[in-house]
Amino acid sequence: MAGTAVTGVGGVFVGAGVVGVGGDLVLQRSAPGLMGRLGRLHVGETLRFELRCVLLLLLLGRMHVTGPVGLASAMALVLCLLGGQALHAAICTLIGRRRRLAVAARHIDLRRLGISDRPPRRLTEWPGLRMLAYEVAALGGLGATLVTGDARWVVAGLTAAAGGCAVTVLALLPYLVGALRLPGPTRVLGAVNAWLVRHRPETVLYFSGPRTSAYQVGMWLETVAALRAPALVIVRERHLLEVLAPTALPVLCVPDGTHLRRLDLGSVRVALYPANVGENIHLLRIPTMQHVFLDHGDGHGDGESAAGVDPYSKVYDQVWVAGRAGRQRYAEAAVGVEDADIVEVGRPQLDGLQVQEEDRAPIPLPTVLYAPGPTSLTAEGETLVRRLLESEPPVRVLYRPHPATDRRSAAHRRIVALIGAANERRAGQGTDEPEEAGALRAEAARCRAELTRRIAALHARLRPAYADEAMLTRDSAAPDPAAVAEAGELGEQWHRAHWAASPPWLHQVVEADTPALHSCFDQADLLIGDLSGVVADFIATLKPYALIDAAGVGAAEFRRQHTVARAAYPLGPEATGLDDLIRLLFEPDRDTLRAARHELRAYLLGPTAPPAIQRFNEAVDALAAKGEALIRLRELQTIREGAEGALDEPPATAPCPCTPSAPPPAK
Repeated sequence: MAGTAVTGVGGVFVGAGVVGVGGDLVLQRSAPGLMGRLGRLHVGETLRFELRCVLLLLLLGRMHVTGPVGLASAMALVLCLLGGQALHAAICTLIGRRRRLAVAARHIDLRRLGISDRPPRRLTEWPGLRMLAYEVAALGGLGATLVTGDARWVVAGLTAAAGGCAVTVLALLPYLVGALRLPGPTRVLGAVNAWLVRHRPETVLYFSGPRTSAYQVGMWLETVAALRAPALVIVRERHLLEVLAPTALPVLCVPDGTHLRRLDLGSVRVALYPANVGENIHLLRIPTMQHVFLDHGDGHGDGESAAGVDPYSKVYDQVWVAGRAGRQRYAEAAVGVEDADIVEVGRPQLDGLQVQEEDRAPIPLPTVLYAPGPTSLTAEGETLVRRLLESEPPVRVLYRPHPATDRRSAAHRRIVALIGAANERRAGQGTDEPEEAGALRAEAARCRAELTRRIAALHARLRPAYADEAMLTRDSAAPDPAAVAEAGELGEQWHRAHWAASPPWLHQVVEADTPALHSCFDQADLLIGDLSGVVADFIATLKPYALIDAAGVGAAEFRRQHTVARAAYPLGPEATGLDDLIRLLFEPDRDTLRAARHELRAYLLGPTAPPAIQRFNEAVDALAAKGEALIRLRELQTIREGAEGALDEPPATAPCPCTPSAPPPAK
């Protein structure tokens, strides 16, 4: 386009422009990552649009088909188009900023604030497509001018483009007025405080962290929702609201620490912290709460070395751990946390896991779950998977990398390729599955597809795609326990259908959030992992598990160094010991560590009775009662100190009647 604009070859210019518009359109749909990188290099869609407009004016000046008046009109229209596009972008930015409330909420009635609707997506999104439409109108007018020799066509095309831009700007103005009328922080905080006074939550689940750590708070939502007293969730980052799992709990997002200090949280007696982060200090300052660090809330399990204990933990009133292992870890760390301030509450999230029976029968085709951590996926993992896929007798492999694993790593890609090739070989060999079983499997696959559609529809109903943060705050005024229960039930049905539709002789790579980790636990007969919270959770099933001893220190030393390895079958370098490990799946009598797994489960996770969820509820109730008693004691002390201060003051003396009064002042 630049070359033909300089030389004045209009026909080639139009053809090049059409190719450019088509290429832009294709890349926006097929390579959004490339378009994003171009934007970061300051060669985004807006700059490309402006350059094409300038080249069009240059071409018109070279061709002399419009005359001075036509060229001046074209220049004026192009300036209007560019100005309108800049104004449109500025209005969209201003609306977006004004619609970010001081406090965002879910399931809290803030309808009295009068929050307006956001602009339709066709007015604010897809700016590249709108600019391409303007370019098509201008190129169409130019082409007609070249064919007919009439300059009015190119002016008409530019008029249509500028007019379309003006229409979008005018359509945005009512939404801009609505955004400017949105309530400020004072009104929003006032409405939130009024709701807090009415509902008086007694427990708050508080979390701050990046988007990738949202699972740390998500794993506690169901547990906190089961508390007997009213509860509240407070998160500090807006992106956490976008990825938070469906819950009936009221949720507040308070990004600004000054706004958090203005919240009326006087009814809260217990504050639960799943993560040890610096933002916790903003809530720790409130003396009327009992502050609890959920030490096993980060998912890394109890019982590892004392080096993993954060000295910051001593700022909390209590530290809740799963079992005796956590208590001992704090005693060995000696970071200032008193033993009396440690409470063993178990792991409520593990109450529903399937536990292996005492006398299990041999399994014809056992399932091995390989779940490496985010940083331990190396060549050792590739060797391990290859040997599992080639083992005799055969096993089925479930490969579930950690969510933080780099999917572009060479080791991960090679493992996925190995599993794909193994599945092709097994599919080619055929199976002896009865026809009835195949029909049931096909029906399960259809059921899974239908459940996937229903789950997507339910999530779209709970969180509409067109709604922004302000609209979701307004429209989710009341929790919908039925919808949350439906989401949970649909999830359970989906998992059942997924495993029923999956051929039991084919391996699987689980890279997404579904199937869930605990669902994979129920399918597995053996876990191979490393020193992570995955293994600590798997111990609750009492199934055999193996840990990779990459350093090759030996079984005895490996178990001495790591608590979670006490009941594990260590695998040395190059998967040494894997053959014996697979053999025990077919010969259950060779499993000599079942008693050790019982002991380790009790040590790490506490007793199985009463259930962990019951112990968690009792711990919350006891701490809330303690906090209430301390508040009453402080109030009594304040009253007593006030009364003593009043008694210590000297009594006021009246003037003696016999004392002559002072003479009046001189005038």
